Amino acid sequence: MMTTANEDDGAALHRQNPALLAQPDFPAAPAGAVPLVLVPGGTLEMRDARSGSFRAVTLVPYSIGRTQITVAEWAQASGSPEAPERAGLVPVHPVTWFDAIRWCNNLSSRTGIRPAYTISSREVTWDVGADGYRLPTEAEWEFACRAGTLTPTYGPLPDIAWTAADRVEAPRQVALKAPNAFGLFDMIGNVWEWCWDYADTARYGDYRTLRGGGWADKAWSTRASVRRGSAPDAVLEDIGFRVARGAVGEPGAREAQGWSAAADRRRADITGPLPIGWTPHRELP
Repeated sequence: MMTTANEDDGAALHRQNPALLAQPDFPAAPAGAVPLVLVPGGTLEMRDARSGSFRAVTLVPYSIGRTQITVAEWAQASGSPEAPERAGLVPVHPVTWFDAIRWCNNLSSRTGIRPAYTISSREVTWDVGADGYRLPTEAEWEFACRAGTLTPTYGPLPDIAWTAADRVEAPRQVALKAPNAFGLFDMIGNVWEWCWDYADTARYGDYRTLRGGGWADKAWSTRASVRRGSAPDAVLEDIGFRVARGAVGEPGAREAQGWSAAADRRRADITGPLPIGWTPHRELP
């Protein structure tokens, strides 16, 4: 388990068209589809804690899971035996980043939509023009989590999130606490959620980003701006995921929704003596 740099609370500026409200997406969704909410486009200002720089990310509309993926949803798309009803409403965990990627592709295929990912061993390519199930980018995740707020959390933690303050020993059923203004549950707390982005290709190699905090985390780690990173094949008890959908770029493009393959390569192309422990991801395509 590894925690990357935290962003300053309230640093993100969240702007959206007030005429657009998040709403249930895909009214004609195929059987077996995950319930999604349509998130309007907007702009999010994100801070790089290591460099202290800011960048504005403009997002086009996309859809994101109403809840974290549950044990029952995981079993249905995987063809696994169904869990008892009560247990089936708990977020599936532990899940590696690779597990989540493969599951997204499998669900897309089972529901008749074009998968978002091409997988070759440890190399995963995202087709930003595909509308299949996928992991959200960090910018998509934070924009959806904040839902128009600028505060560290979108409501009082006891009302919206399962955290260390609740003294529970495992994640709880989804959607038992209050949702945010977009109608999304457990964006903070319960389990950490994988995102598509690398954590930091200069410092942490191929580690991917996690957001949201988990049931055992204290208030400092359960904020909209906090990031954590871990190896994509790490098996950690407090990690799950939620899905996104939406063709958000031209087919073949290598950037979308705040993520850029070129920026990942530039960040990894660090020169000179490396600080102790830094492992640049030199193998990026």
